[in-house]
Amino acid sequence: MKTVDGRPWANREELMERSGYSRTALANLWRDRDANGHPAARTVDGVMHWDLEEWTDWFEKHRQQPRDLSGVDRTGDPDEELPPAGQARLLGVDLSRITQYTKKPPPGWPDPIRTEQLAQRTREYRTRAQLWEWVDDPASKFGTKGGQPVGRTAKGAAPDPRVRLAAEALAAMPDRKAVEVAEILAERHGRSVRTWKEIITQARKEAQR
Repeated sequence: MKTVDGRPWANREELMERSGYSRTALANLWRDRDANGHPAARTVDGVMHWDLEEWTDWFEKHRQQPRDLSGVDRTGDPDEELPPAGQARLLGVDLSRITQYTKKPPPGWPDPIRTEQLAQRTREYRTRAQLWEWVDDPASKFGTKGGQPVGRTAKGAAPDPRVRLAAEALAAMPDRKAVEVAEILAERHGRSVRTWKEIITQARKEAQR
């Protein structure tokens, strides 16, 4: 943490720790600053920093606002672990939607923070921060109708350019693990690491055809 003119300024890593959001999610908020009012940055010792008090005030207001007309609940403790019913309430959807996501997850759907084994099923818990990050990831397509799974296209549609990017990255970094390549692609092009892992999987399938 840096002090400038008597005020604390935080870099992105410090904002990650404070907010519970990933680097990619914070980068996406910064990318869309013209639309969401994200505070301006200041370069300190060659690294981007943000006025911590100004950023915290903006962030609290941002996450308490529904995303468009989706009805997402932005309030509450980001680290609170929610069972499926709580996840449904946060997202403003029926519980059956969460059950569907568990069986057939949409792009970027977060892995559970923990699980609880019940008599006939497994209950998955996710934090509010995980769900907010997922909603804010454009790849999730949350709040839109339909949408093809990551890496797939409708018949006759142009190939997903992200699959080509993933294939090129795999060829350039043959000794790297998939998750490492996904982290690099997420840093370069945005979206979540999980989304890029799915795209990498699709790129490998297409390479085997």
